[in-house]
This record gives sequence, structure tokens and C-alpha cells, in this order.
Amino acid sequence: MSATSSLTGHLLIAMPGLRDPNFEHGVAFVCQHGEDGAMGLLINRLSDYRLGALLQQMQLPCEDLAAAEQPVLSGGPVQPERGFVLHPAEGHWSSSYRINDRLALTTSRDILEAMAAGRGPRRALVALGYAGWEAGQLEQELRDNAWLTVEADEPLLFDTALGQRWSTAAARVGVDTARLAHYAGHA
Repeated sequence: MSATSSLTGHLLIAMPGLRDPNFEHGVAFVCQHGEDGAMGLLINRLSDYRLGALLQQMQLPCEDLAAAEQPVLSGGPVQPERGFVLHPAEGHWSSSYRINDRLALTTSRDILEAMAAGRGPRRALVALGYAGWEAGQLEQELRDNAWLTVEADEPLLFDTALGQRWSTAAARVGVDTARLAHYAGHA
């Protein structure tokens, strides 16, 4: 897959016809997309946890009350016990993947320790699990009109309320979600 066709750093916006309960009205941030498939995080699904409870399960005391109340997202149906932190590409963590020049994904405990102590990234999404697509699967779903795509930006990722992310992301490409049909067609 060429760099120009990669959706890394983009959002996938579920079309109304996508009836998979894991992705219905979902917005997925694509962390990696290439010939071997794609990996992303749903950014508009709450898990049953707040960060403080998750840190407590990891036996990490949380000194930062705002961090303790931060919602933890359900990043997708794959490996729901695995944690991911999406954040601006700043700081040095043991296990980070640089998505682009603006964003990174970290899976190591040290970032959670820093967040608990109030020294973590200035903005972050914490998610359990991820969404994955095999080679060619995402491309087929795009041909089937299951997703709209738009380049992601930090305000949408970190500032937009969870319940507004689907409609706000769609509005970025000029789509009014209230006018979307629940079926797809090809001209």
C-alpha cells in the first residue's frame, strides 16, 4: 500500500448501515494502516471504567484527581484486556509507536504511572482493546460504503464530547448525520 493511500492518522466514521454492534455509530482512529491490515481505536465508546479504578487494579496510587475521573474508552473488540494511551507525540515512554508527527500510541506502564502522578501527557485517551482489520478488509469495507474517512485532529480527539464525536467527525466532511440513509448504493 502506498503512503498516499494509507489511512493512518484518519478517522473512520461508521455509516448508519454498519450494523455490527461493535462499530454501530462508531468513530475509529486509525493508528496503523498498511499492506498487512489496519489497527485503530474506537474513540466514542465508554468502557465500564474510570482511569482511577483501572490504576487501582494495577496497584498504582492515583494522586491526580482529574486523571482518576478520566473515562476509559472501549477501544475495540480485540484484546479488551490490553490498554492503550493515545496522546500527542511528546514525552519518552518505554513502549510508544509514533503514528505521525503529532500523535503517538503508548502501551507501557510508565505512562500510566506518570498520569497517576500528574506528570503524564497534557492530553490523552486511554482505551482498553482495539479494532483490527486483516489485509484488504478495511479497503473492502470502504468499497461497501461502511465508513466515511476524514483526517483526525487533536480538537476532535481530545476536546469533543464522546456523544458528539460521530456527528462532529461526519460534519468535517460535510455530512449531516440526520440525513444519512441506512442503506448504501453505487452510482
